[in-house]
Amino acid sequence: MNIKKNKIGILGGSFDPAHKGHLAISKEAAKRFKLKQIIWAITKKNPFKKKSNTTLLTRIKYCKKIIGKINFIKVRFYEDLIKSNKTINLINYFIKNKKNEIYFLMGADSLINFHKWHQWEKISQKCNIIVFDRYGYKKKSLNSTTFKRLNKKNLKFIEFKKVNISSSQLRKI
Repeated sequence: MNIKKNKIGILGGSFDPAHKGHLAISKEAAKRFKLKQIIWAITKKNPFKKKSNTTLLTRIKYCKKIIGKINFIKVRFYEDLIKSNKTINLINYFIKNKKNEIYFLMGADSLINFHKWHQWEKISQKCNIIVFDRYGYKKKSLNSTTFKRLNKKNLKFIEFKKVNISSSQLRKI
């Protein structure tokens, strides 16, 4: 018997601040992969970045404002629930429900250092990794350790009409 899967996209990050680029990749992923829902999983602190000057609650509220009336995107904070800020633990939480098929969404800049993430190879074994091209990162991400070592069946590199914006650019304004 073939069980119909709930196709869920997860876009993790500090969202400091959320912006139109996050929205664009969420919409593109939903359309291309027929995702039923996309979750913006906000972290208190990205282990590869400085601590945010913006509170978690403020970032959550801003994410909800950016999303507006788009009802297939949900903003959530899971770290207290799963007792971790590790992506592998978030993926494990979602795949406990055998009906879920997980699509982990990221920008090409994140792929470059993905091999430094906790249990990065297990993440790729448990979900589909969808990497969205970003201005200035394509060559470096396609030459990354991760891209070279992962099974391309579980990793898709998506070129699309990019939004030239980043959270770090916005923080400088």
